[in-house]
Amino acid sequence: MFTTRNGRPIEPRNINRAFDIRCGRAGVRRITIHDTRRTCGSLLAALDVHPRVAMAILRHSRIALTMEIYTQVPDKTTRDALRRLSDWLGQGDDEPGPRGADEDQEDGTSGQPGPRDSS
Repeated sequence: MFTTRNGRPIEPRNINRAFDIRCGRAGVRRITIHDTRRTCGSLLAALDVHPRVAMAILRHSRIALTMEIYTQVPDKTTRDALRRLSDWLGQGDDEPGPRGADEDQEDGTSGQPGPRDSS
């Protein structure tokens, strides 16, 4: 339970309103607070976090609730794709990647070998 500065319970609609404002300020699409909880459970499952640990993080009283409601366990192909995405997102700015590979250099060329350029 969340409380105000005076120790009184916060009305749920006020929590939702504040969360919506913060989503807007962050420039992310609006989702519900409950969606963040479900996303957390799904990410924990995708990262192979033990279900009992996920249960503790999500503050569930029963493991069945964690496994049935909040997790969508991806298959091996999905996990491999998530790992590749994570690796790609973790690249530094000085490493070549999909972004910027076709950007023009100072001399007006793209930096990519042309049809007659084999070097």
